[in-house]
Amino acid sequence: MAEIKPIRPWRFNDELSKNIDNLTSPLFDVVSDKQRESLYQNQYNSIHLSVPKGPDAAESAKKLLKEWKTSGVVKQDEIYGIYVYYQYFTLPGSHKEYCRKGFICNLKAYDWDEKMLLRHENTMPGSVNDRIEILEKTQLNVSPTHGLYTDETFELEQYMDESMKTPIYETEDYQGVRDVLSVIHDAEIIKRFVALIEEKQIILADGHHRYEGSLMYRQKMMAENKNHTGKEGFNYHLMFLTNTEADDLRILPTHRLIKNIANFDPQELLKKLEPYFILKPVDDPHNINEIILGKPWAFGLLFKDFAIKVRLKPEMINEIKWNFPQEIKELDLTVMHYFIIEKALGIEGKDQRASDKLIFDRSFGDCLAKVITEEVQMAIITNDISMEDVKKVCYSGYTMPQKSTYFYPKVICGFLFSSIKEDEFQSPLYSCF
Repeated sequence: MAEIKPIRPWRFNDELSKNIDNLTSPLFDVVSDKQRESLYQNQYNSIHLSVPKGPDAAESAKKLLKEWKTSGVVKQDEIYGIYVYYQYFTLPGSHKEYCRKGFICNLKAYDWDEKMLLRHENTMPGSVNDRIEILEKTQLNVSPTHGLYTDETFELEQYMDESMKTPIYETEDYQGVRDVLSVIHDAEIIKRFVALIEEKQIILADGHHRYEGSLMYRQKMMAENKNHTGKEGFNYHLMFLTNTEADDLRILPTHRLIKNIANFDPQELLKKLEPYFILKPVDDPHNINEIILGKPWAFGLLFKDFAIKVRLKPEMINEIKWNFPQEIKELDLTVMHYFIIEKALGIEGKDQRASDKLIFDRSFGDCLAKVITEEVQMAIITNDISMEDVKKVCYSGYTMPQKSTYFYPKVICGFLFSSIKEDEFQSPLYSCF
């Protein structure tokens, strides 16, 4: 089943780590241009490895990493460990503090058809190619992707809680989240982590592009090394694993923005929706996300001058002609993409992934502003997705559209880096791993 290994990561030296806040950065696919330029001002910030700049960015990252290793900016830990990572956060409108608990390790980069690791959304080729190039040049996993395992007994949490009594780092990140890192070195406890995960399938929650970059690089290296053993560094990928059964796993909604529709007419669109949906005008568009909250198959449609709540007529669910199992047809996302985006807006399902008419945005405020300023023609506001919905999709073998889920909070980059370079990946003689 799923194979994990403890890691011996590279980390910033003790002196630099005293100001770890200045070394961390957002993941490559969520960092804004403004954040990026600000972070570049610090010569030691992790952004230089995760989102290197310049005409040959991957080569620049390779040279910089070599300099950092040689000069001692980063040092490799002597002992293998499971790195425990907790994220403390609140959500808008609530004072309750959540804590997402997990641990960082290496996971075998399984092919999708092996069914050891399950994906729930598709990737964009351009982003994957960028990640492969940086991985190939640096031989370094700069940040962990986010994976999910299921354990109703919560066995590993007791070890993680104990480890958190002596944290290595603690910082508040760009999201306002408190990130804390600790490590478990006890070999017997590490073996429990390995044994428990060995019995599980892993769901890829976030980081599809980075994972697919590792997978494609592994496939390339296996083809070039006919005598490979399966234990080489290129076989593994850095992952942050959390338990699906935890109450502190949060998935925020990702809304859809529509633009570039020729001869767009909101009233004509509503006429096309009437056979399928119950339509109800909303007086205050600022509240539409709360009005649809918790209601299945309900969406908010924002236009420049008005807003409408739509809810699918129950008998219409059987009108979906896409070749999906029933549990997938009944998901909010399927209803939205089939009835609103394909049937009413005319963007066929096969074209939606690459369409320039469809934009994903998780911020309700941004959606409202872009509609009012006519940056887009309309917004489709949706509910959040449950963990059970994600499981349904993964176990069915189907995938959601890209950017359909936003697991919150995002992990950060800069706490540790994991090498797949053979002389740095393989166990030292004194190690029991």
